[in-house]
Amino acid sequence: MLYIANSHGKGRGVYTDNRIERDTVIEKCPVLEIPHEEVELLELTMLNNYYFAWGKDQKRAALALGLGSIYNHSYTPNAIYRPRENEQIIEFVAIRKILANEEITINYNGSPNDQSPLWGADEIPWLK
Repeated sequence: MLYIANSHGKGRGVYTDNRIERDTVIEKCPVLEIPHEEVELLELTMLNNYYFAWGKDQKRAALALGLGSIYNHSYTPNAIYRPRENEQIIEFVAIRKILANEEITINYNGSPNDQSPLWGADEIPWLK
């Protein structure tokens, strides 16, 4: 149902070849949890743009396996992500109907309505 394709101006993105209804769980991705003291090291690598803030205090990191770290950002997303810390997964859920061959996007700020500027937006033009 899911596949990776080029997303204009964004590199790779996650797409669906089937229609997905609202409230459907799109993917449950296991995560690799990264302790707080190692997050600074991540920031020195290309993984800096692929991990999620993790834990109640958001000081740890989680690298989503599966397609979880490939979903692109949008301020008008069609999906959300839900960290499930106790289960060590991130769940991606449709917040509206997603059509076949449409890119699945999330708001990197967490809330679909959060219009705050993203970290690194100056370095990555499509994040603006």
